[in-house]
Amino acid sequence: MRMKKCPKCGKYTLKDFCSGCNEKSVTIKPPRFSPVDKYGKYRRALKKAKM
Repeated sequence: MRMKKCPKCGKYTLKDFCSGCNEKSVTIKPPRFSPVDKYGKYRRALKKAKM
């Protein structure tokens, strides 16, 4: 099973249709991993600042 997301309301589900708005849900994909992440230091700084 793959996690899916409703494009209309933004809810996550495992079903083909959203239980909230009855819209067809789409499969979500994780972002690609790159060892040369030019924005990595900014993301880590932001995450550290939120803690």
